[in-house]
Amino acid sequence: MHLLKSIIERAKANKQRIVLPEGTEKRTLQAADKLLHDGVAEIILLGNPNKIELLAKEYNLNHINKATIIDPKNHDKKETYAQLLFELRRNKGMTIEKARELTEDPLYLACLMIKNGDADGEIAGAENTTGDVLRPALQIIKTMPGVNVVSGAFIMFTQTPQYGENGTLIFADCAVMPNPTAEELASIAIASAQTAKNIVGVEPRVAMLSFSTKGSGKHDLVDKVAKATQLAKEIAPDLAIDGELQADAALVESVGQLKAPGSPVAGKANVLIFPSLESANIGYKLVQRLGNAEAVGPILQGMAAPVNDLSRGCSVSDIYNMVAIAANQAIGMKK
Repeated sequence: MHLLKSIIERAKANKQRIVLPEGTEKRTLQAADKLLHDGVAEIILLGNPNKIELLAKEYNLNHINKATIIDPKNHDKKETYAQLLFELRRNKGMTIEKARELTEDPLYLACLMIKNGDADGEIAGAENTTGDVLRPALQIIKTMPGVNVVSGAFIMFTQTPQYGENGTLIFADCAVMPNPTAEELASIAIASAQTAKNIVGVEPRVAMLSFSTKGSGKHDLVDKVAKATQLAKEIAPDLAIDGELQADAALVESVGQLKAPGSPVAGKANVLIFPSLESANIGYKLVQRLGNAEAVGPILQGMAAPVNDLSRGCSVSDIYNMVAIAANQAIGMKK
């Protein structure tokens, strides 16, 4: 977990403003209290201030008063944000009345704060679905220039140092695209490689996973992964990427040499790209629960500003770590 400590230290050294729209949720408040105590980020909590104060007392939280607390239904910039949302969405049928109503929704308000330059990133999802978190983000913050695919990666800190990068791997897409096309899968692979570089600080070796290795199985699903691999190589010719590979061929050196001799990735992959959301989501949760791995994420890739979605089964430490990661994303984007 040395890497995670480095991520936290980088966040402390260049504090970013991270907004937590679920400001009355217990785990979120507990994480915010620890983040404020440790000086990891400037925290903005959205919710009724009186309720947050009462909950802080109930949970014995002593540092919440260091947070900026904003009541979505009553604050100085309410009309400013409503006008911003109206202008952004008027071509989609948005009315000023509807914009004023949506501005009171903490998930919309958080994104409007980021768009207006009043916050640097957002963490949500402890009590909201991925769809609810992403919808306002895609409408307001949108994707980075030249990017049309948003995906979700997990940093997996495993207890098996012989795999990945001393036991650390990137899994994607675990959160967003149910059944990506070959073109989308190629974009996910390239974005995940950037996550490996920018947040984990490693040179990516990307494996495009399948139930087949180099044509050992025949199916349209195999063809999709093979095509995605080729497209990714064309877009990023300097990237170490290979596929299609079975998971053991991607991770185990002896198996990789046997099934894909000469591959620059087989047997030493540190970025695993799953062929579907179904397989990726199942895969990371199996490794997390059965392998006792630490799963940090999902880190949303492709957004114009850091907006990260939590699992509703997340822990306090999950939220804490994701705030630190969002801060690192914001630092990298500003550079």
